[in-house]
Amino acid sequence: MSEKKEEFNKENYSADSIQALEGMEHVRMRPSMYIGDVGTRGLHHLVYEVVDNSIDEAMAGHCNNITVTINEDNSISTEDDGRGIPVDLHKKEGVSALEVVMTKIGAGGKFDKDSYKVSGGLHGVGVSCVNALSDHLRATVYRNGEVWEQEYKHGKALYPVKCIGETDKRGTVITFRPDHTIFTQTLEYSYDTLASRMRELSYLNKGITIHLIDKRAVKDDGSFEGETFHSEEGLKEFIRFLDGSREPLIKEVISFEGEKNGVPVEVAMMYNTSYAENLHSYVNNINTHEGGTHLSGFRRGLTHTLKKYADESGMLDKLKFDIAGDDFREGLTAIISVKVQEPQFEGQTKTKLGNREVSASVSQAVSEMLSNYLEEHPDDAKIIVQKVILAAQARHAAQKAREMVQRKTVMSIGGLPGKLSDCSEQDPTKCEVFLVEGDSAGGTAKQGRDRAFQAILPLRGKILNVEKAMTHKVFENEEIKNIFTALGVTIGTEEDSKALNLSKLRYHKVVIMCDADIDGAHIETLILTFFFRYMKELIENGHIYIATPPLFLVKKGAKKQYAWSDDERKVLMQEFGDGTKIQRYKGLGEMNAIQLWDTTMNPDFRTLRQVQIDNGVEADRVFSMLMGDEVPPRREFIEKNAIYAKIDV
Repeated sequence: MSEKKEEFNKENYSADSIQALEGMEHVRMRPSMYIGDVGTRGLHHLVYEVVDNSIDEAMAGHCNNITVTINEDNSISTEDDGRGIPVDLHKKEGVSALEVVMTKIGAGGKFDKDSYKVSGGLHGVGVSCVNALSDHLRATVYRNGEVWEQEYKHGKALYPVKCIGETDKRGTVITFRPDHTIFTQTLEYSYDTLASRMRELSYLNKGITIHLIDKRAVKDDGSFEGETFHSEEGLKEFIRFLDGSREPLIKEVISFEGEKNGVPVEVAMMYNTSYAENLHSYVNNINTHEGGTHLSGFRRGLTHTLKKYADESGMLDKLKFDIAGDDFREGLTAIISVKVQEPQFEGQTKTKLGNREVSASVSQAVSEMLSNYLEEHPDDAKIIVQKVILAAQARHAAQKAREMVQRKTVMSIGGLPGKLSDCSEQDPTKCEVFLVEGDSAGGTAKQGRDRAFQAILPLRGKILNVEKAMTHKVFENEEIKNIFTALGVTIGTEEDSKALNLSKLRYHKVVIMCDADIDGAHIETLILTFFFRYMKELIENGHIYIATPPLFLVKKGAKKQYAWSDDERKVLMQEFGDGTKIQRYKGLGEMNAIQLWDTTMNPDFRTLRQVQIDNGVEADRVFSMLMGDEVPPRREFIEKNAIYAKIDV
């Protein structure tokens, strides 16, 4: 980062640097427009917005340490050692610049190119949005030897900015408590979710130290639970972390860091023995999971350079068909991070980069990086090309298997899987299909369902672990072929052989329904792994759900009630008193059709858990760890998380 520091104006960061763009009246009325939703994801996004301000200070070369604290009451405190938000009078607004930043949507130094060259965050929404959605927020600024403070309620200042003392510190402390009238689902922060993002930020901004403290959890010695995240090698360390549960194909991480055509580019990549392609891209620390021009540039640079090397090496001479772009990316884990002064985002979630100039910059960087590496490491180069050739051969085999799936899928109703009990409704938005573990439970579900809109597809035993299978083996698997055919989706287009065509999706709710035991959890994870690797768009579009059958039936005479946990069972036993009988459901097959409908399938009473990808990078790592070949990381993960008995994707 040191070479970039001189590009920032260190002296003129004052009230005049703060530009107020528009009011914030609609934030509280339409919070989802600003933070995505008012559920768990939106709640955590508030933290990211505040931390992004500190990261921007660090990117500008003015901050080295950031501390995020989850307080006992689930309020959040963030502290940095940056320059401190300016507190002098803002000429246009007539109040302190701190108040402008905290109470005007879109106000901040990010819009002044002299203050910040690039910045992350929600495109200028920032901390004022957090303030608007907080029941209480306190900003404390350490600047020029003085301590300044202001408090707010629902985004409105409770008093003018005031000096409350002297200090030899510098920086900004923001403490906020989200508004319970807006975040009605939960106000409880997940330590693991915040830790994943802080770890990610430390890799993306090497040299910065981020402390995460959880005051809700006290250790035996009286200290608080927490972690410190710091990376000296940045993306190279990130790649090693992500590929920790995969077997490396080459020993070294291939990396590049520099500036191309005025665009700072950082790339790191490594090949492993798996068959999955894992590309993660970032713009100004924002995870662009929809990709964009920087990802296109990476793919073009990778394909062009590797193909040129492979052609010149003569290793492709005996190959009877062309190598495709996908073949160069099989078993590849790569991270592309660019810093763009004025990013233009596209796509539904504004996470697809549209700046055309970035594509050429990344492509040039990747070509330079790879050319140098292949020349200096001829043995590794040969191993990579051999992997590419094997991938091409497997792709041709997979194409034949895929065509069989396609042919079955596009046929009329007679071409649907024989085990599928379809529904009568023709509108996919009203239809749902249950993927049920085993024929026995499938038969019960078939009897208990509402035939109008509920379809049942029984799955025989444990489906193929796609994490360890070659692509053509996946498409040849009978159970997976049945899922593709039943759902009506096709895979592969002229532009992208792995793209999913959802235009013919027959059900807009796909519900995974397994036994509430260890085997059921394993089957659930196998199915989720398949969807994550081959049908990720279904998850991203909110089509995948997990059913939650009860664990117990608590009975006393004619009185009975279901329980979904041990705690619920204990409460019901106390309520029912002596003589209470407990029936433990070991599997779906132990319930009759009426019980299954009442507890698990009836939309009026059931609980469905929608599968969401909060952090694609972390999800990729967890699936690889749980379903891959490396045992030690899996054992460590299970030992750490066994108490929770389920996995958040």
